[in-house]
Amino acid sequence: MSDQDGVIRTADFAIRAELAQLRQEHRDLDAAIEALHDQSRPDTLQLQRLKKRKLLLKDKIASLEDKLLPDIIA
Repeated sequence: MSDQDGVIRTADFAIRAELAQLRQEHRDLDAAIEALHDQSRPDTLQLQRLKKRKLLLKDKIASLEDKLLPDIIA
């Protein structure tokens, strides 16, 4: 194994760790949004902020997944 392979594996490990954290945060936001929806008078501004954050996380997750599995045009 060359030094470059070790660097790539370390980078992949870091990306996978960040992905796990972002996915957990995404699930947590989902639960928070659902709980807010279940209130008799939900705070619409707070709902909008949570949904926007959730979408940003989804985009970041997709970007990191693309780094792990890049498209290869053959």
